[in-house]
Amino acid sequence: MPAFICSTCGTQYPPSEAPPARCPVCEDERQFIPPEGQSWTTLERLRISHHNGFRQYEPGLIGIGTTPKFAIGQRALLVCTPEGNILWDCISLIDDATIAIINGLGGLRAIAISHPHFYTTLVDWSRAFGNVPVYLHADDADWVRQPDDCIKFWKGEIHELMNGITLVRGGGHFPGGAMLHWAAGAGGKGVVCSADMAIANLDRKSFAFMRSIPNFIPLSENAVLAVGAALMPLAFDRVYSHHWERVIHSGAKQVLQDSVDRYVAAIRGAYDRA
Repeated sequence: MPAFICSTCGTQYPPSEAPPARCPVCEDERQFIPPEGQSWTTLERLRISHHNGFRQYEPGLIGIGTTPKFAIGQRALLVCTPEGNILWDCISLIDDATIAIINGLGGLRAIAISHPHFYTTLVDWSRAFGNVPVYLHADDADWVRQPDDCIKFWKGEIHELMNGITLVRGGGHFPGGAMLHWAAGAGGKGVVCSADMAIANLDRKSFAFMRSIPNFIPLSENAVLAVGAALMPLAFDRVYSHHWERVIHSGAKQVLQDSVDRYVAAIRGAYDRA
């Protein structure tokens, strides 16, 4: 039986004879059901119509995304280190070419995912690389659509994956919303992979913080302050967020603090009409 994938959000469901009646991920206020209604595909179909592209952002960091755009345009990041490679976030499409390229780069030691909008086909990804562990924050456990032994739930605020790579819970977009800190990134100045917890804006000099991006639901003051507080103790100069061009290339720590301050000022009324 096929394991159907939601075409809107990219989430895979357990094998079934017919597509699921609904997608709870899309029904949530952070996502949406398109006007034409819910639609479904499978990995087999995706492998015919789509392919994955790879882009090196910097030494040791490679982006992986699907063309043509699928679901919400998720982009994964491959962090390559002498101690093993970590896949940060998942995309729905995994095929033989993708597996071969990643194996040629040293394979995977583990997978870590920021939040439920990137859970996608995590079980297939794990199995393709020898059942490597997939780390998800326990606060988002209820959003897992395909339970599997490969999933390792972590708790609390910080989880060290390996030397120099740490998961940090920022919350905000989702209660367990996680970010990855790579100490050796940006030439040793440090990199944060923030996914949707701190969104690099198109001006590339500020961040946004949202409960829902497509539905424009803001976060509270406390939630935004918590995201900032989770990251400020870390050393970093660059941030990669959720999509290809969403990058703050330098000075990202100060940009984060300035963006938190601006957001808090805005929701306190600093820009209200007199």
